[in-house]
Formats: sequence, structure tokens, C-alpha cells
Amino acid sequence: MMSATALRPPRHRADPRAVAWWTVQWLILMAPVAGAAVAAYWFLSERPVWLGCVVAVFAAGCLVLAVGAPRAAYRVERWEVTDQAVYTRKGWLTHTWRVAPMSRIQRVDTARGPIQRLFGLADVTVTTASSAGAVKIEALDHEVAAGLAERLTAITHATQGDAT
Repeated sequence: MMSATALRPPRHRADPRAVAWWTVQWLILMAPVAGAAVAAYWFLSERPVWLGCVVAVFAAGCLVLAVGAPRAAYRVERWEVTDQAVYTRKGWLTHTWRVAPMSRIQRVDTARGPIQRLFGLADVTVTTASSAGAVKIEALDHEVAAGLAERLTAITHATQGDAT
């Protein structure tokens, strides 16, 4: 029998501290790129003004991306866990929905990288029998992530199915 549940936006966002964590990640990525462009321009024997303007716009664009992308991601990324499934929605232009029925869950992991630990955050990864890969819920408060992993483990243990 088919369920009458409608696909709707998940209810929960990442922890608000995720914006700062994602900003740090973007800055770690973009600062060397912008710095390399500025350094390359600086070491040219002849520095045309037009090229300096291009490099300045590029470096400013890197900074705008590093500051803006995390805020945009925070506005669109959502997650939710019900007794039937785990689902996430991500993406700015193209929304990507990932749904993992409880009966298909094989493993639940939490992870905290070194920068994440500074912000008190953790990720929860739900591995299923799907060839599309795991469903990842990113940037949760580390206590919320631990509780979520415990809840998912209890629900999947009680859910009938062979997780394949």
C-alpha cells in the first residue's frame, strides 16, 4: 500500500554556528587562490592597469563568495528525521532531495573535524543500501548529532526490513 505522505521541505536547518564554520572553510579555500592571483600580478615585470583591475575584481569576488556562499547554503539546506525516513534538501539553483527509508539504513556515523570541534559542531552520515551513497546531515550541534545518531539507531533497530 502506498503512503499518502507528501514531499515537503524538511523542518530543520543546520546549527547557526554552521555559517561561521562554512565561512572559515571557504576562506581557507579562497584566500590562497586570491593570494596567488595577486602575487602573480605583483611579480610581473610590467603591470598593466587593466590586468590589475581584473585581479582586484577576482580577489574581491573570492572574498564575496567566501562570505556569501555559507549564508546562502544556510538558507536552503534542510534536514528532518521521521519514524519512516531521513531526508535532506540542499542546493541553491538545483534542489537535491535525499530520502533514506528507515528500512534501508545500514549504518549511522557521526564525525567532527578539528575546525568543527572549535565550533561545537558535528555531521551525521546515514549509510544505506543505495548506490547513490549516504545521506549526510551537516553542521549540527555536537550534542544534537549524538542524540540524532542514538535515535536513528533505535528506530532502525525497531524497523522491520533487511536494509538491502
